[in-house]
Parts: sequence; C-alpha cells; structure tokens
Amino acid sequence: MGKIVVKIGGVASDNLTKNFFEQIEAWQSEGHEVIMVHGGGYYITEMMDRLNIPVTIKDGLRVTTEQALKITQMVLIGQVQPTITTLFQQQGFATIGLNASSDNMIQGTFIDQEKLGYVGKITEVNPTAIESVLHKNYIPIIAPLGMTSCGQWLNVNADDTACKIAEAVEAEALYLLTDVPGVKQDGEWLENISCSEVEHLKSEKVITGGMIPKLDSAISALENGVAEVHITNCIEKAGTIITKEEVFA
Repeated sequence: MGKIVVKIGGVASDNLTKNFFEQIEAWQSEGHEVIMVHGGGYYITEMMDRLNIPVTIKDGLRVTTEQALKITQMVLIGQVQPTITTLFQQQGFATIGLNASSDNMIQGTFIDQEKLGYVGKITEVNPTAIESVLHKNYIPIIAPLGMTSCGQWLNVNADDTACKIAEAVEAEALYLLTDVPGVKQDGEWLENISCSEVEHLKSEKVITGGMIPKLDSAISALENGVAEVHITNCIEKAGTIITKEEVFA
C-alpha cells in the first residue's frame, strides 16, 4: 500500500484526538505508511512575545531574523516535536523526530533574504532519509525547517514542507489539516474539486485568505505526482478532496 502524508498544526491538542489515532492505526493495519509534518507558529509567536521580540509578517510570511530563527528552531525541535512524538508513543506508535539536518533531508534556498530574512523555500527533499525510517516501521514526525547547501538553517512553510515531502515519497494521499472542514461554496462544503476548479474558485473569491497558499501548495503536489490532497479539520473525515483531473460521480 502507499504512503500517506499528514500535516498537523503545532497545537497538538487541536488534532491529536482519540479518533485521530484510531485513523492512523486503521491506515497502518491496511498497510499504509504514515508520515507526519507539524507546524508550530502559535508557539513561536508565544515565545517571541514572551521575549518581547516583535513579530513581523510580510506577504503572509513571518520575517525571520537571526534571533527569530534561533527561537523557531528551539520551539519546533525542542518543544513542539517532542510533545507530538511523546503523544504518539503514549498511544503505542513507534515514532522518531526528523528535521532538515537528518541526512540532509530538506534542502532549501532563501526566498528574499533582504526582505524576509531567514525564510526559505524547499528546493529538494531527500526521500531516503524518510524511507529508511519507514522501513523500520516508525512514523517520522518532521519539523518544517530547511537547510541551504552551505548549512544555513531556514524557516519554511509547514504546508509547503508537507507537499514537497509528499511529492518526494510519491504519496498516494496528502492531508492538510486546517481549522475548517474543507472548501466552502454557497454554504456547502465541497466534496471534490479539481485543480482547474480551484483556480476558478480563487477568481470568484470563493477561496480567499490563508486558504489560497494552502491550495496553491496542494496543486503543486498534485502536479508533481501526489494522487489526491485532502483539506479537512480531522483526518477521519475526507473533507474536500482535490485531484488533478475532475472527478465524475
């Protein structure tokens, strides 16, 4: 069976419910390999506030100074990832935390260092680093950080990280968990949409705000080999399924 990539938010209590773990167990019993990617923006902001460091957002991205990058690393690898890993282990799952430095796993480059600081985009994912963990029946739990060819750490978007990982491992499904059950049109949650329909819904202003970059990442994943992307607020519900071609009932 194929691989399933799931992106969750950094606030573990929002996603890691009893039903969540039952779904992970069901996928594994069906022979699927599961890969987790986590965010952490809430806790990064909380820590920066605590240290009286201003948070600046430009073009929807967190401007990351050298100081902010250190906080981001500390929070993602030192706080959020161990919390999520521990919760999985308490439910009986074998897990291991991975990051950009794990066998040069996530390589990236600056988006615009002068404007955004240490914010990067992913240029390459090393699937071997992930698959070697999967072959040992572990669930990899991956932090959204990248690294340049010179060894400079980068703050990268968690949705984009999940999409690039899904592409690299040729995942059959990618779940992007968000705070809503899917994409809504005329008061109805859509069950299935294609890439071309996403573009139409954007032009019609049905898809707006933070959903736009999420769906742009989803389209990129679909165009690079991922079979389907789910936008949902809990993995036990399919949410809105996005596919490359239109799905006819």
